[in-house]
Amino acid sequence: MKALEFRKSIPRYALLRLLGSRCPRGMVARIAPLSLREVPPPRLPTPQWVRVRPTLAGICGSDLATFCAKGSPYLAPITSMPFVPGHEVVGTVTELGAQARRFAVGDRVVLQPALGCTVRGIEPQCAACAAGQDALCCNVMRGDISSGIQTGYCRDTGGGFSEGFVAHQSQLYRVPDSLPDRAAVLIEPFACALHAALRARPADADTVLVIGCGAIGLLTVAALRATGCKARILAVAKYDHQRAFASGFGVDVLLPAGGPIGQRYRHWADAIGAEVLDPELGKPAVIGGADVTFDCVASSASIDDAIRFTRSGGRLVLVGMPGIPRGIDWTPLWYKELNLHAAYAYGREQVTGKSVQTFDMAIELLPVWSARLIQLVGDPYELANYRAAIAAALDTGRTGIAKTTIAP
Repeated sequence: MKALEFRKSIPRYALLRLLGSRCPRGMVARIAPLSLREVPPPRLPTPQWVRVRPTLAGICGSDLATFCAKGSPYLAPITSMPFVPGHEVVGTVTELGAQARRFAVGDRVVLQPALGCTVRGIEPQCAACAAGQDALCCNVMRGDISSGIQTGYCRDTGGGFSEGFVAHQSQLYRVPDSLPDRAAVLIEPFACALHAALRARPADADTVLVIGCGAIGLLTVAALRATGCKARILAVAKYDHQRAFASGFGVDVLLPAGGPIGQRYRHWADAIGAEVLDPELGKPAVIGGADVTFDCVASSASIDDAIRFTRSGGRLVLVGMPGIPRGIDWTPLWYKELNLHAAYAYGREQVTGKSVQTFDMAIELLPVWSARLIQLVGDPYELANYRAAIAAALDTGRTGIAKTTIAP
C-alpha cells in the first residue's frame, strides 16, 4: 500500500533547524525526511484490533512541527520510527480481528489516537488510564506495540496519511450518517478544544482572551460556545479569513495580531480593560487582564503575551504545542500568581455531574455546529500531492483555509 513515511534523518533535521523560518514553505516537505513509499500494510497486533482505510486525514499543528523540525526532542524517546503520520482521521473499517466485535466491516469511524494501556494490552492499567485519561498513559513504550503516544507517531500502527492503518477497537467511534467526512475529520481536534475549554470553565461574567485563530483557536472558541459559555470572548486573529470565522463562531471583540508592540498592547489593553506601563527596558508591563486566557499558538511571543495579559489570580491555558520557547519573561506568572494549565488531547470529563469521554461530547455537539465548522476544511489533496498539502497548511494566510486535509 502507499503511505507517507517519516524516517529519522539527523542531517535533514539539522538542516531544517538551521534554516528555521528562512526555509521557504514549499521547500519544507522536500527537505523533511518524508517520502511517499510502497510499504506492507501494518499487521493486526492482537485479535482486538481492526484495519481502517482512511477517507480524509487532517494535517495537525503537531504534524507541521515534526515536519519543520520545530518540535521538542522531549518526545523522541517515546516515538518509534519509521512512522506514518496522520491522527485526525475519518475512514472505513475494512478488516476485523477475531475478537473485535464492536464494529462491522464497512462502518464509518473516526480515530481517537491515544495509545494507552487498553490499546497496549497492559494490566493492571496505569493510574492515568484507570482514571480515563488514556492520553496521559505512563506505559507508552510498553505492551503489544512499539513506543508512541498516538497513532501517527508509532511504527506499528500506521497513520492517516496512507491507504490503511490499524487501530484497537477501543480507539474507534462510529460517525453519524448525517455528518459528512469534512465535518467528521474535525472530531479529533474539536475534542482537543473541548478538553481545553473544560480545563478552564469560564464563568458567564468572565472576560476570555483567545490568542491565535488558526484551526485549534477557532475550534476552542466554538467549544466554549458549544458548551454554553456566555463569557465575553476577545480573540487575536492574524488573517481576514480567521477574523470572519471567529466572528461567526461567537467572538465579541477581534484584536490585531501584528503592528508595533506598544501600539498593539494598548489596543489589547483598551479592549480588555487593562493598563499598560512602560519600563526602562523591555516589553510593557500589563496590570489587569483577562480572567481566562487560551494560548492557541504557543510560540515564545504568544506565551509571553498570554502571561502579561492574564489578570492577577487568573487562569492561563496552554493549548498549542509549545516546542522549546525562548525569551519569555516569567515574572508576571509569579507576580500575578497565575494558574497555569496545559490542555493536551482528551479524556474523561466531568460535565454537569456526569462522567463523559471528550470524544463522545465532540460527536454529540459537532452536528449542531457542522454547517459552520465545515467551512474551516478546504478541498483535500491527493496523497501523491502531499508536498503541496504541507505547503498549504503552512501558509493559511494565502489559502484562506484553516484545516488542510489529505484524501488517501
